[in-house]
Amino acid sequence: MSSDKDARRSVRTLLEILDLDSSDARTTEDIFTGTSHPMPTGRIYGGQVLGQSLVAAERTLPAGRVAHSMHGYFLRAGDASQGLTFAVDRIHDGRSFSTRRCQAFQNGVPIFSMIASFQDDNPGIEHAVPMPEGIPGPEDLPTDEELSEGIHPLSRRMLADRPVDMRHVEGPIYLGAGQEQVPHQAVWMRMRAPFPDDPALHRAALAYLSDMTIQESILRAHGLSWATPGLKVASLDHGMWWHRPGRVDDWLLYVQQSPNARGGRGLASGRIYDRAGTLIASVAQEITVRVPEA
Repeated sequence: MSSDKDARRSVRTLLEILDLDSSDARTTEDIFTGTSHPMPTGRIYGGQVLGQSLVAAERTLPAGRVAHSMHGYFLRAGDASQGLTFAVDRIHDGRSFSTRRCQAFQNGVPIFSMIASFQDDNPGIEHAVPMPEGIPGPEDLPTDEELSEGIHPLSRRMLADRPVDMRHVEGPIYLGAGQEQVPHQAVWMRMRAPFPDDPALHRAALAYLSDMTIQESILRAHGLSWATPGLKVASLDHGMWWHRPGRVDDWLLYVQQSPNARGGRGLASGRIYDRAGTLIASVAQEITVRVPEA
């Protein structure tokens, strides 16, 4: 298991990655640059680019405006050994709403494209789907690391190095043995070390977390695991709606389900609750799933 020192180091690395640099180059767009997590696979983790793109867009906003929705497309696999450039287009600033487009580039070509909307804090009607009942708390569940015996060494390294403590309610599908074939799951998650109080950082980090495990309700429905020989999974797009403030260094419950899979694609949706049962965000993602013929 990760030590407290390793946990703080991994969270510090994430904070450094979210702290983008501004470019002084004269252009019609706002330009920012950033780095990536070192990844054993060499490919950039999609949630990282989601969080960085949100940080870049929010730096161009009028004071007091925060993200309420985004939709992004993963266009190409990113190289984690190279830097990234983020170009933000200020599409619209109205009395209550702002719209931004952000594209992430490597080697002059876009790897991710996002459009996001931001709003002033306004009163209005309010309701939310309650958190499911009967789900065990995170203290009653083993960590994913404790259940990772037998998985590929690269996967074990990724689990050990990530800044997130994650606990699957139904058990992780790293190996897939004995898992019930159902199109849903729930996962507790939080950052492994305290996060600064800046709400913008918590929104970006929540986007980072939202890409973790969301694909698994699709795989679980068909008895697939990450160890299935020849399995190929790639994220196509990602939608997210921020409903209420939340902290990523407190426990969050990510409730996920897959309503459909067809044509080599699967759709997953998720709701993120804080420990008190408050709905703080909703997520949707479509992925490609290729399974070799038996």
